Amino acid sequence: MVLVSLVLKHAAPYKAWIAAVFVLQLISTIASLYLPSLNAQIIDKGVSTGDTDFIWSTGMTMLTVCLVQVATAIGAIYFGARTAMAIGRDMRRDFYRKVDSLSALELGRFGTATLITRGTNDVQQVQMLVLMTLNFMVSTPIMCIGGIIMALREDAGLSWLVWVSVPTLFIIVGFLVYLLMPLFRQMQDRIDGINSVLREQIVGIRVVRAFVREPFESERYRTSNENLTRVSVKVGNIFVLMFPVIMMVLHLATAAVLWFGGHRVDAGDMQIGSLTAFLQYLLQILMAVMMGVFMVMMIPRAVVCAERIADVMGTESSQAGPSEPTEETPTHGRVEFRNVTFGYPGAERPVLDNISFTAEPGTTTAIVGSTGAGKTSLINLIPRLYDPQAGEVLIDGVPVSRLTRDQVSSVVGLVSQKPYLFSGTIASNLRFGRASATDDDLWQALRIAQGEDFVKSKEKGLDDPIAQGGTNVSGGQRQRLCIARALVATPRVYLFDDSFSALDVATDARLRDALGEATGDATVIIVAQRISTIIGADQIVVVDDGVIVGRGTHEELVDGNETYRQIVESQLSVEEVA
Repeated sequence: MVLVSLVLKHAAPYKAWIAAVFVLQLISTIASLYLPSLNAQIIDKGVSTGDTDFIWSTGMTMLTVCLVQVATAIGAIYFGARTAMAIGRDMRRDFYRKVDSLSALELGRFGTATLITRGTNDVQQVQMLVLMTLNFMVSTPIMCIGGIIMALREDAGLSWLVWVSVPTLFIIVGFLVYLLMPLFRQMQDRIDGINSVLREQIVGIRVVRAFVREPFESERYRTSNENLTRVSVKVGNIFVLMFPVIMMVLHLATAAVLWFGGHRVDAGDMQIGSLTAFLQYLLQILMAVMMGVFMVMMIPRAVVCAERIADVMGTESSQAGPSEPTEETPTHGRVEFRNVTFGYPGAERPVLDNISFTAEPGTTTAIVGSTGAGKTSLINLIPRLYDPQAGEVLIDGVPVSRLTRDQVSSVVGLVSQKPYLFSGTIASNLRFGRASATDDDLWQALRIAQGEDFVKSKEKGLDDPIAQGGTNVSGGQRQRLCIARALVATPRVYLFDDSFSALDVATDARLRDALGEATGDATVIIVAQRISTIIGADQIVVVDDGVIVGRGTHEELVDGNETYRQIVESQLSVEEVA
C-alpha cells in the first residue's frame, strides 16, 4: 500500500521513539486491564465480607496501578506526538525538494494549486493519521485481545456477547469505509479546485478589477466552494450516522451483560464483582473498537492523500542530472545552438525547428520576432529550464545537459520576461545572485541597472522591505532590481528576456550603455520587442514561427530581410506619429 510505504520510509529514523511508544502503550494498557480485576476483588473479597483491611490494601494497589497507567500514557502520547510531527516535517521537506528538482514541464503538468495542496493539506492528513495511530491504534489491539482474555477469565458463560458485539462493529466500519473512500478522493480534488480559483483571483486581482469582473469571479469561487461543501456534507452525514450506531451497539451490549449476567448471579453461577469486571472489560473492548473505528474512518482520506503525494514523489524529472558530468565549468561563455528542435508536450508541432546560431563572448546577440515566434522558449533552453527534443545547446563547446545545476547557474544569469522578487529586503533579493556579495557590490549592480537613485530614496535603502512578488514597487523598478540581481552574480552569459519593456526610452538607453561597459567580455543575449533596444547589437537573430528567417546587423537586416523590415517600419511609424 502506498500509504504504508510512504510512512515507513519516513518513520525509519525514529525507530527508537516508536519502540518507546509501543512499550509505554503496552504498560498503560496492561494497567488499564488490571484495574477491573482489582475492583472485582474489592467487591467480592472486601465489600461482601466486610474486610476493611483488604479494601484498603487493594485500593492502594489500584491507586499505584492508576499512577503507572497515567504516567505511561503521558509518555506514550509525548513520544507519539514527537514522532508524528517529525515524520510530517520530513515528508514536507522531501516533497519540497522533489518539487524543486522537477523541470518546468512537470511543474506545468501538475499545476501550482495542486502542488501547494499536496505539500500542505495532504501531508497534514497523513501526519494526523500517524499521530492517531501511535496514540490509539497501538493500544487498540492490545486492549481488545487483553480485554477478551480478562473477560473470559472472569466468566466464560457470557463470552458470546463479546463474539456478537465486536464483529457487529467491524461490519459497520467496513461498510462506512466503503462509502467514504470515493468521497475523500473527491474532497481532495475539490480542495485543489478551490485553491486554484483563489490563487488565480488573488494573483490577478488587478485584472479582475480593471474589467469589473468581480461578480463573475465571485460566482466561480462560489461554485468551487459549494462543490467542496457538498462533498464535505456527504462525508459529515456518514460520520453523523456512525456514532449513533456505535453507541447503540454499546448500550445494547451493556444491557445484555446486565440482563444475562444478573440471571447468572441470581443462579449462583457468577459473583457480583465478576459481573462488574466483565461489564467493564466489555466496555473497554467496545471503546477500543470505537477508537479503532474512528481511526479507520481517517484511513481512506489518508490513503488518497498518500497516493497524491507519492504521485509527485515518484515523478521522474525530464531533466535528470548529467549522466556524464563535466568537471570543468565553462569560463568564456560562448553559446551555440546546434540544430535545436523543441516542442511542448501535447503540442501539434515544435515551437522551435532546427535552430542554429552562435553567440560569441564580448558580443551582444538580439533575438526578435513576432509574438509567439518562440523567442522565450529559445532563451529558456540556455539555462536548461527545458531540454530540446533534438539538437544541442552548448556553452564553450560543452552541452548544457552535461553541466550540473550549480555549474549552469554560475555561468548563466537570466532576467526573465516576468520579473519576480521574493519577500524580504532589496539586499536579500539582490544576494540571490551571489550570497557573498558586499553592499558595495550591490550598489555597483544597482548603479549599472539604473536603480541606485530610487533605492537611495527609500527610507532604509538596501534594507527596505520587498513584498512577495515585488508588489510594493513599480514594474520598472522591479525590472531594474532583477537586472541588478543578475549583475551581482557576474555570470559569463547574460540573458535578458524582454527585460527592458517597462523602462522609458531614456532609462533604457542609459541602461544599455552601462551594461555594455559592465558585461565586458561576457556573452549578452537579449530578447526585445523595442527595436531601439537592440539596434546596436552585434548580431540580430530574426525568429518567425519557430524558424530563423534572418541573421545579421541592423543595417544588413533592414536592407535584406522583409520580416525584420516590417517590424522596424511598424515601430518607426508609431514613433513618428507620436
